[in-house]
Amino acid sequence: MEPITILLVDDHRLIRDSWAFILNSDPRFHVIGEADNGTDAIEIAKTKKPRIVLMDINMTPVNGMEATREIHKFSPDTAVIAVSMHSMPVYAKKMMQMGAMGYVTKNSSQQELMNAIIEVNKGNKYVCSEVKDTLVQQQIENESEEPAINSLSRRELEVIQLLKKGLSSKEIALQLGVTLKTVEVHRYNILKKLKLKNTASLINFINVQGL
Repeated sequence: MEPITILLVDDHRLIRDSWAFILNSDPRFHVIGEADNGTDAIEIAKTKKPRIVLMDINMTPVNGMEATREIHKFSPDTAVIAVSMHSMPVYAKKMMQMGAMGYVTKNSSQQELMNAIIEVNKGNKYVCSEVKDTLVQQQIENESEEPAINSLSRRELEVIQLLKKGLSSKEIALQLGVTLKTVEVHRYNILKKLKLKNTASLINFINVQGL
């Protein structure tokens, strides 16, 4: 039986070296390429056509989500497994929407990573136990709570949309015909309702949720 060919994509060399050592030590797997950014990953996937790509999410200038979408488009027989620091189910959902077949976190065990590769190679989708546990916990908590996004007012949602476009508080105030202080209050309430710390985390939340 031919080994499963794998492309490693992560911007940390130590992680790539660790994955390569683990996988090449098992005759079922063969690492045929490495990339430290999404752009190179796309080009290598086009030419080498690996069966599996282990894809980090947080890279620049092309992140793992964008790279996954492009690889899925140009090399449909290549299956992407996200390997991320994020255990929130929303990240797994977003990667699946981009075309990924699997999702494991960097806290996952060596065995779980291998299980993910085997299952995805069979054509099955795979989500690691850490993400599943987080999802179950969220469902338990949400049974007695209204989802945070549903607690936002129409005006707060309008402010979010304008923030997503890159407008400042002053520009938002002018567009909505309200005072700067009113916009700042809306921004404060949005962060409080969504349990976010700052504007950067809000923008990240907006992008992941697809708001």
